[in-house]
Amino acid sequence: MNQISWLAVPTPETAHEGVKKLWAKAEANMGFVPNVFRAQALNGEQFLAWWNYFNLLVNKEGTLSNAEREMLAVVVSGANRCVYCEVSHGAALRHYSGNPVQADTIAVNWRHARLGPREEAMCAYAEKLTLRPAEMTGADLEPLRAADLDDAQILELVQVVGMFNLTNRVSSALGFVPNAEYHTQSR
Repeated sequence: MNQISWLAVPTPETAHEGVKKLWAKAEANMGFVPNVFRAQALNGEQFLAWWNYFNLLVNKEGTLSNAEREMLAVVVSGANRCVYCEVSHGAALRHYSGNPVQADTIAVNWRHARLGPREEAMCAYAEKLTLRPAEMTGADLEPLRAADLDDAQILELVQVVGMFNLTNRVSSALGFVPNAEYHTQSR
């Protein structure tokens, strides 16, 4: 296997039991194990805690749609220039949106993606929170409310943006390499 992280990566023999179960589930569901699952598994308990919260925010039923959550992931990851998350969540956005051209455009520059008012407000908020968090004020919520997001949706949006800022920093800091499979998904 090619290097997927600048740190050591556990083998199936050395990985935490819970991590091995997650790897097997990913292999069964996706046909491969995401490199982020392998690269973060060096500290099994910490990885599983991260995964549980990530999974709750991104993969479970929420107040935002799967496509909206993946759009946020792509905007945040693009702003942070996180290669792993931009590629992997770009694939997920193509899948959930059913519109690979728009998804790829969001990945490059969401302002050119011909989004609706709701999506534009979400992207603008995600970008500002990512790039200039110290400048956030209560007034930044008004465009979201004007686009008909309620408080529960706004909270979920903020949590998803926060999760991807964390994940981007870990992925970029440790040189995580996206799986080749992501590049061809939903095209």
